[in-house]
Amino acid sequence: MTARVLVVDDQAVVRDGLVLLLGLLPDIEVVGSASDGETALRLVADERPDVVLMDLRMPRMDGVEATRRIRAGFPDTQVVVLTTYTDDESVFAALRAGARGFLTKSADAEEIARAVTTVMNGDAQLDPGVQRRLLNTVTGTGGGTGTAPPAETPAPAHRSRFSSRHAREARRAGRTPGAGTQPDAGTAGSTGRAGSTGSAGGAGTPPDGLTPREAEVLRLIARGLSNAEIAAALFIGEATVKTHINNLFAKVRVRDRAQAVAYAYRTGLADPREG
Repeated sequence: MTARVLVVDDQAVVRDGLVLLLGLLPDIEVVGSASDGETALRLVADERPDVVLMDLRMPRMDGVEATRRIRAGFPDTQVVVLTTYTDDESVFAALRAGARGFLTKSADAEEIARAVTTVMNGDAQLDPGVQRRLLNTVTGTGGGTGTAPPAETPAPAHRSRFSSRHAREARRAGRTPGAGTQPDAGTAGSTGRAGSTGSAGGAGTPPDGLTPREAEVLRLIARGLSNAEIAAALFIGEATVKTHINNLFAKVRVRDRAQAVAYAYRTGLADPREG
């Protein structure tokens, strides 16, 4: 299925670079671009894209407010935030507004395409650094206190590097992304050890009636793996993974992956050292 994508960013060089890059990828159709949230809302109403790639800091209407209005008015359109900012305030404001994905502008073409496919399938995708921030806020570990650093402190990925890097990728157009990307041998090996380490969630009976397999799936979700990657790591079918996820979501009363990750760290099923 071809994903119809709208690109929203206030910097023309970044916006145009993304449009060029995404236009070269298979199974993605760019239906438009916007430089601010107000324009994005009008284009969503006109084009009904499947996914909006949303910057946060923009004039007239910022990405958080635009995300909130898009999700309220057009629930079939998903939002993936793509920004240089990963402070707690930005992350949680975007997720509360309804964003299903959060990536930094250091993400490559494959990561962006995978996030688009993931949110279209009803799942969430978070940058690993963002996931660690979620962990720190929930558990108070890693030196985090849960308080937001200054909102105007950008992540290490700078917009100029982002635009030039993606322009180079667009010119090469040599990579074909996909939601079913399998982990490499090193990743699979590390993932396979997740269920057998002596982590906080590795011993005893899992809470809330979770089976050992459901607990293992939850630990892999907390490590940022997609359904396809979990299936490869556990040597089971992707449909079986989805069944486990549906069951564990019902048991622990969460709605999406972001909430499941918070639950995994809060209950000790996931070990911060494995993140």
